[in-house]
Amino acid sequence: MPLSLALLAVSAAALVGGVLGWFLRMLVTLGRRGSVELEIKEMMLAAREAAERLADEAARDSQDLLREARAEAKKVGERLAEREDRIAAREASTDRQREDLDERAAEIETREAAAEAARAEAERLGAARREALEKIGNISAEDARRALESDLAREHGEDFIVRLRKLELASRETLDAKARDMLVAAMQRLATQVGAETFTTPVAIPNDEVKGRVIGKEGRNIKAFERASGVEVLVDDTPGTITLSSFDPIRRAVAELALRELVEDGRIQPARIEEVVARAKEKIDEDVKRRGEEAAFECGAFDLDPRIVAILGRLHFRTSHGQNVLRHSVEMSHLAGMLAEELGADVRVAKTAALLHDIGKAVDHEVPGTHVEIGRRILQKFGADEDVVKAMQAHHGEYPYESAEAILVQVADQLSGGRPGARRESLDGYVKRLGELEAIAAEFPGVEKAFAMAAGRELRVFVKPEDVTDIGAYELARAIAKEIEKRLRYPGEIKVAVMRESRAVEYAR
Repeated sequence: MPLSLALLAVSAAALVGGVLGWFLRMLVTLGRRGSVELEIKEMMLAAREAAERLADEAARDSQDLLREARAEAKKVGERLAEREDRIAAREASTDRQREDLDERAAEIETREAAAEAARAEAERLGAARREALEKIGNISAEDARRALESDLAREHGEDFIVRLRKLELASRETLDAKARDMLVAAMQRLATQVGAETFTTPVAIPNDEVKGRVIGKEGRNIKAFERASGVEVLVDDTPGTITLSSFDPIRRAVAELALRELVEDGRIQPARIEEVVARAKEKIDEDVKRRGEEAAFECGAFDLDPRIVAILGRLHFRTSHGQNVLRHSVEMSHLAGMLAEELGADVRVAKTAALLHDIGKAVDHEVPGTHVEIGRRILQKFGADEDVVKAMQAHHGEYPYESAEAILVQVADQLSGGRPGARRESLDGYVKRLGELEAIAAEFPGVEKAFAMAAGRELRVFVKPEDVTDIGAYELARAIAKEIEKRLRYPGEIKVAVMRESRAVEYAR
């Protein structure tokens, strides 16, 4: 029994402890709830005070904004009223001006009508007067005008000629002085030489034994060399010399370089010849590129496509009338640049166009067409500046002059090619050109004799004084010059001098 009592006592104690614990927790919970409700009430009071304070501030701010808005609206209203007043005044002024213009237009129309009527009346009176004069004088107005012109020309023709001559000399002297100053300034700044070249290249040979090895057994070495290089080898009785001939200067340069190397090496046979010629072609290609880069650098053309520069270098091996085309192009570039500086034109465009003006000649024996058209296609294909293309394409008159630089390129071309010693032509071509000059002058009526002088730079024409008047001599000179420009191609300019001489002969018996 004592164990059961003990268990019962423990159970009772546990039950009493649990009830006491629950009661104590309820007391703590109620206490906390009371404090939380108190905090909530305090927070609500604080929030209400803050809201009231914010409402007061908002009310004050709104009143301020309202006052400012009313003041701004008042100012805007005043400005609008002023603007409306100005617009109304302007409209009133415009209305007055329109009314004035309408009145003036009506007045002008009235005056025009009156003037037209007066003009018609004057024409009627003039016609009536002309008819009366024709009846009185028994001659028409056209015949009278022609007679008056004939009398004036007969009586005052010499005065007219003298005055025309003075005006012509004065204007020519002024223009010549300006042009001379510009050209002399450009030419004095340029110092260059242009050497003439031919279509053959002599190569020195040490002795006849080496020449025999070059020829080879039954000429097989020469045949192999001609087949590999594309040039003609001329062997004659001239001691110590073999001549290379070709219309293509690059082939001739390759052949010269290859032949010199073969002569120095001494091993001359068909297989060796092909190897040396191939190596010479590579060296010439490098030389072409280098010369093109040097020319472009010298002329300040730094934005050219490398392919254009490579084609430009080929001009070193091309000649025109004995003049090296690359040197001629570089000389032209400097001249065009100097003239552009004097005239205020685009120096870069003028120099680049002058440098590239003959680039088509580098491949004109390979591509059909004129060198101008070929060069134009090359530049357009490789993205050259359009202004440069327009300036270079007009240097032979095939395209219109679209800029001042185009005219400068043509002037530089004539300066470079027309100066003494720059170019040369064959004797047959020279004689033919002189004969054509004299024949053109002889075609005109009234020409008695014509002589080409000063290496074709001057044409002296003698006319019959009974057929050509002094005024007609000027017209004849101009007509002959235009015909020469149309029918002949020549560098520089040709002076046409028409001479009229009156001779009075009488015999004393």
